[in-house]
Amino acid sequence: MGNSPQGMFPLVSRILHWSMAAMILAMLFIGIGMVASLSDYHWLVSIHKPLGILILIFVALRLVNRLFQPPPSLPQAMPGWQRFIAHASHLVLYGLMFALPLVGWGMLSAAGYPIVLYGPLQLPPILPHNVAMYAVLRAAHTVLAYLLFATFIGHFAAALMHALIYRDGVFQSMASGKIRRIDS
Repeated sequence: MGNSPQGMFPLVSRILHWSMAAMILAMLFIGIGMVASLSDYHWLVSIHKPLGILILIFVALRLVNRLFQPPPSLPQAMPGWQRFIAHASHLVLYGLMFALPLVGWGMLSAAGYPIVLYGPLQLPPILPHNVAMYAVLRAAHTVLAYLLFATFIGHFAAALMHALIYRDGVFQSMASGKIRRIDS
């Protein structure tokens, strides 16, 4: 419990992380609202599309940032199975953060709907108009959204575990950039 990671996340990494956390959480609630409310559907969709593309851009920026500024190492005392889960969950998160916007873009393309970002600014379709493909992608988008939500909750729970129970500096390295050694 007294071990700290070897360092902290750089400021850019922390800004990208917390910005994306807010966007993804907002996106999940917007998605739920789109399903639950017919009266607000069009307004929510007008936010959902550009926010999805913004998430896609940010996850690409995060990957580039991660190549140039790798994350700090995990505490030496962390068991191997926890290290494996930490690395695997990050791979799943990155995969879902890429897949969901791309599947959504493909779904709308297959449906023949425009992907309006703002005013006259639209994205080109990435798939041909195909109703059967739209149906498959719509189902996939829903399943992937649930998987992202579950992974997000798991990631959040692990962060709370590190912050409140393990107190090993892992959470602090992303939350504040300050490493505090907790000796017990």
